[in-house]
Amino acid sequence: MLDPAAPPDGLAVRCTRVLFSPWARLGLLLVLLVCAGGAMLLWHPQNLLSGGWPAWLSGPTAPVVFALAYAVCTTAFVPRPVLNLGAGALFGTAAGLGAALAGTVLGAALAFGLGRLLGQQALRPLLRGRWLAAADRQLSEHGFRSMLAIRLFPGLPFCATNYCAAVSRMGWPAYLLATALGSIPNTAAYVVAGARAATPTSPAFVLSMAFIALSGAGALIVVWRKRKALRG
Repeated sequence: MLDPAAPPDGLAVRCTRVLFSPWARLGLLLVLLVCAGGAMLLWHPQNLLSGGWPAWLSGPTAPVVFALAYAVCTTAFVPRPVLNLGAGALFGTAAGLGAALAGTVLGAALAFGLGRLLGQQALRPLLRGRWLAAADRQLSEHGFRSMLAIRLFPGLPFCATNYCAAVSRMGWPAYLLATALGSIPNTAAYVVAGARAATPTSPAFVLSMAFIALSGAGALIVVWRKRKALRG
């Protein structure tokens, strides 16, 4: 019961309560994502493939800066294949792969942290449908295995899966480790393709493109075989 002698909440307390409410935080997350996506549309990061890396950013710090930019871009819905190709074209296979994988993990951590801080509390009560509840249970109870499969499975939007994982109860260690390990094969294929784009007849380029095509075909086969289960 409320104490009749207790003073009523002041205006500042009520405003603070509203500003830090779950739905207000979710609104802030949506605003941040819309602004970030708009910035990416205006900036056109894919121009790095044709225009190259800025001349004043060179030397050993360039891959580090690229990894940080990569992380921000993936959080703003820029497709990872474009960034992976750019990493290979700009820095070669070894340094490009390192920068791309670092950017992948950093971007995944940034999106996961934003989703968990600003969106989880508001969205978890909405996980009532059969599909949503099953996906949440899978991610929460089998976090590492589920996220590893998601990262290995090509075609799933990287940023969207990050925010979906953030709404679940998956732990940070399982999420980051599965992201780092599961992202290696496809990331390496795209980086090698970008590094060897100038020689499209080279064995490395042909093998990388073949791997990308086969992994995509394998994903379609898995979806086709699981279609009945998905419908059920």
